[in-house]
Amino acid sequence: MKRIGLLGCGAIGTEIALAIDSGRIPAKLTHIFDFSKTSSEMLASKLKTRPVISENAGLLAASPVDLVVEAASQDAVRDNVLSILQNRKDLMVMSVGALLDESVFDTVLEGCRDFNRHVYLPTGAIAGLDAVRSVRDELESMTLVTTKNPRALKGAKFFEVSGTDPDSILAPTVIYEGTAEEAVRLFPSNINVAALLSLAGIGSTRTKVRIVADPGTDKNTHEIEARGRFGRFSIKVENVPSHNNPKTSRLAILSAIECLRKICSAGIQIGT
Repeated sequence: MKRIGLLGCGAIGTEIALAIDSGRIPAKLTHIFDFSKTSSEMLASKLKTRPVISENAGLLAASPVDLVVEAASQDAVRDNVLSILQNRKDLMVMSVGALLDESVFDTVLEGCRDFNRHVYLPTGAIAGLDAVRSVRDELESMTLVTTKNPRALKGAKFFEVSGTDPDSILAPTVIYEGTAEEAVRLFPSNINVAALLSLAGIGSTRTKVRIVADPGTDKNTHEIEARGRFGRFSIKVENVPSHNNPKTSRLAILSAIECLRKICSAGIQIGT
């Protein structure tokens, strides 16, 4: 049974921890760390089997675990991915936007090769990633349109840069159009799906992103359109936001749980 270390004890980390603790994921959560000691303690208090609370991310990376689950932030990935791989731990990354930084991506690739490790990226709040990967050599264009309530976008760097007040948006408004590369910098907690599509498909500069702020919606909606020599497909996913964090879709949490369950389970594996 794999031993799991958890980096980040917020909404996603808590759901993953509870899934392990309940037996839904056949693994043992042995170590946790959050940059807020209060968050670590709060999570530990909810679990039947109490994990060790590491004092810092470096000690978590060096702890006797088989795999570290990152559910913290893009900065947590940038700052700790090399240490985790050097300590010969596999890694599951939720803050995938960090990997669109070429230096971070190269570090991950080299670390996997040099230390014979694996890095897993869950599908997140979208569907069709298997299809995107399958046709990547024949893709000619890919567009992602994401629609969220302005409340779910609050705190994004975009609003600092643009001077836009999310509370002033009273009707559906396109607030951003550009590349996935730029989108993950401006909306680091909101648009990890754009990073996943970029990595699976034609890259971050060719993947186009449009973000719509709609005060009338209670869903996080992602619409994907891909065209190429293979043909065309379009996928629309309307996500219920996590009740603990509206920036995160419920599907993203369920995807993380399923990805970890698959890693930790033997038997038939469904999907590409």
